[in-house]
Amino acid sequence: MPKVLVEDLGLIDYKEAWEYQTAVHRALIDDKRKHRDDENYVPEHRLLLCEHPAVLTLGKSGKEDHLLTKEVDLSVAGIQYYKINRGGDITYHGPGQLVVYPLLDLEDFYRDVHRYVRSLEDLVIRSLADYGLRAERHEGYTGVWMADKPKRKICAIGVHLSRWVSLHGLALNANPELAHFEHIVPCGISDPDRFVTSIQKELGRQVPMPELKSRILDHFAEVFEAELVHKN
Repeated sequence: MPKVLVEDLGLIDYKEAWEYQTAVHRALIDDKRKHRDDENYVPEHRLLLCEHPAVLTLGKSGKEDHLLTKEVDLSVAGIQYYKINRGGDITYHGPGQLVVYPLLDLEDFYRDVHRYVRSLEDLVIRSLADYGLRAERHEGYTGVWMADKPKRKICAIGVHLSRWVSLHGLALNANPELAHFEHIVPCGISDPDRFVTSIQKELGRQVPMPELKSRILDHFAEVFEAELVHKN
């Protein structure tokens, strides 16, 4: 059973988290190369949990016209903007949204990108079920959606792999400021019948972030069949 070190970074600037995430990712790849002939090599998998101050990120396959507000106006509103190397289109992160960055050597689990994305979706679906919320996948759309109508997206997923080591992850809307999504075409989905939602909106109450993190971690361990070790 793979061991995964869990780190809770709290509320952290996106750029700072990105630099830390990429450093860990690079170290995993470097160690993998260094020990490629070592049958006893054990990767140091990480799982980072955090929230970000308000920020918009554009994936490498995204369209810049999906940013509906000028960058100068975003700056005035206190919202940062970055172009990054994950898959997917434009996404919002902000306080009240749980961001999960798995940094895993998938060769220690399985070599299947689609299975990896489905597994991320599955752990979110299971976690939402703990709150009595029915969620599902939608064919042709990455992420997690509420199971009833209208179609409402509650979790965005975007990943990047290098030598089977994962980068980026998922963003689950717990108690975010949903009005901030109006600055973008969320995930590039312009269908007027599809919306963004949150656990708070669906339940009519806020959910404690520590409680949500605990549920996510429990289901991560189940879905990935991993042992989680918490960093002191």
